[in-house]
Amino acid sequence: MKNIIIDKKAIIGNNVNIGNFTTIESDVIIGDNSWIGSNVNILNGTRIGEECHVHAGAVLGGIPQDLKYKGEYTFLVIGNNNIVREFVTINKGTSSKNNTIIGDGNLIMANTHIGHDCLIGNNCVVGFNVGIAGEVTVGDWANISGLTAIHQFSIIGEHSMISGMSRVVKDVPPYILASREPLSYCGLNFTGLKRRGFQSDKINELKEIYRIIFQEKRNITNALNLIEENFEQTIERDIIIKFIKKSTRGIIKGFS
Repeated sequence: MKNIIIDKKAIIGNNVNIGNFTTIESDVIIGDNSWIGSNVNILNGTRIGEECHVHAGAVLGGIPQDLKYKGEYTFLVIGNNNIVREFVTINKGTSSKNNTIIGDGNLIMANTHIGHDCLIGNNCVVGFNVGIAGEVTVGDWANISGLTAIHQFSIIGEHSMISGMSRVVKDVPPYILASREPLSYCGLNFTGLKRRGFQSDKINELKEIYRIIFQEKRNITNALNLIEENFEQTIERDIIIKFIKKSTRGIIKGFS
C-alpha cells in the first residue's frame, strides 16, 4: 500500500482493507470486514458499518452543499452490507436533522450524489448518476434507475421503482412503478413485488387500491375515504393511506 493517510484517532475494525491513496480523517469509524478502495476520502463524522464495500474515488461525509450549513458538527451514518460504487458523494447532515443516514444492504451505483440529511432505507438500489437533493427520504426496497433527479424533501415509498432519466418533484407512493414525463403512476412494481414474495391476492389488493386513487378521477380525500370504508384493514393498505395523508408535496399523478 502507498500513501494511505489514516488519522491515528480513527477507529478501524478488524479485517478492513484500505486501498492506495485513501484518506481517513480522525473522527471516523469503519466496521469489521469492510473494504475501502483506492483514492477514497472518508471525512470527519462518518460512521461505516460492517461488510461494506466503498469503491475508488468515493467521498463520504463531505460538507453539505447547503447555504444554511454553518459548520455545525454533524454525521453521515452508513449501515452494514452496503456497496458504494465509484465516485459516489454522500454529504453529512446539517442542523436540520444532524445526520444523513444510509441503512443496510443498499447498492449505490457510480457517480451518484446523496445530499445532506437524506434517509435511505434498507435494500435499496440507486442507479448510476442519480442526483438526490437534501432531506429526501427513500423507503426500503426502493429502486431508483439511472440519471434520475430527485427534488429536495421528496419521499419515495417502499418497494417502488422509478424509471431511468426521471424528474421527481412529487412524492412517489409505495409499491408502484413511476415513469413518463411528468412522472406518473404506471402500475404496480410487479417484478419487484413478486421477487419480495408478495402473493397474487396481495398484489390484487394493491392494484385495486391504486385503481381508486389514480384511475377513477377522484380527488384524494374521497379516494382515501372510499378505500378505508371498503377495504379490509391490512398493513399494506394502511401504509398507502398513511403515506398519502402525510405527503406535504403531494403525490405524482396517474398517467392519462
